[in-house]
Parts: sequence; structure tokens; C-alpha cells
Amino acid sequence: MTYDRLVCASCAAPVAEGRCPVCRASRERLQQNGPFAGLNPAALVALLVVLVAALALLAHQTAA
Repeated sequence: MTYDRLVCASCAAPVAEGRCPVCRASRERLQQNGPFAGLNPAALVALLVVLVAALALLAHQTAA
């Protein structure tokens, strides 16, 4: 999940703006979750489909 759409429960401002300490802490935590933390679920599914297709192609080429 990306933090640009989240609203802080403490100050009711977008978390991406970082207006209060709670926003800033949440923004830092979300940024440190890893390289795939910012991808939406559709992008992750597309990446998974591409990887499975590449593995299937590789398996098909090595079997022939």
C-alpha cells in the first residue's frame, strides 16, 4: 500500500504530507518496507504472471 492515499487518524491530513509526528513515523515505516511495498496489487499480479511465463518458457526450451 502506498502512503500517498492514507489519511492520518491523528491530524486528518494526508500521511504523505507528514504534518504531525504520527504521520512522519508512518511515512518512514512505509518507506522502509522494501522494494515491493510501493507497488499496488495489480502490479504485483502482473509481475507474478510475467515470472511464471518466463519460467514456463525456460522449462519448455530445456525439455525440447
